Amino acid sequence: MNVQMILGDKGTEVATIAADATVGDAVRILGERRIGALPVVDGDQVSGIMSERDVIYCLRDHGAEVLGWPISRVMSSPAITVDPSTDVLTALALITQRRVRHLPVVSGGRLVGIVSIGDLVKHRIERIEHEAAAMREYIQSA
Repeated sequence: MNVQMILGDKGTEVATIAADATVGDAVRILGERRIGALPVVDGDQVSGIMSERDVIYCLRDHGAEVLGWPISRVMSSPAITVDPSTDVLTALALITQRRVRHLPVVSGGRLVGIVSIGDLVKHRIERIEHEAAAMREYIQSA
């Protein structure tokens, strides 16, 4: 099972933001769309990621003035990304090791989707439940 399978179920629409947009713009988009992160793009290339955590840490350290700052000043860069062929367990390990919650999916240098820890865990749980049901059915039919 790989990331492409999750994108097949979830879809490939990704809210993004430009590096020269403001932190206030990012806060508005994050809130309106009820999402936790925005890939920062230059064309279709990912140059970083702006997460809720980035906003909170900047507000804590610098106050409300950060809302007028450009995203490029506060984004996490480079973004930690995965390829569509990345195995789900590998993606989960990367999220755990790097302590992030969102992975932009990049193919050929181009942004093609995004997966969150929630997407990955949901898909893994569904897979485990399916395997358990198949095992129960096998045992009952024996």
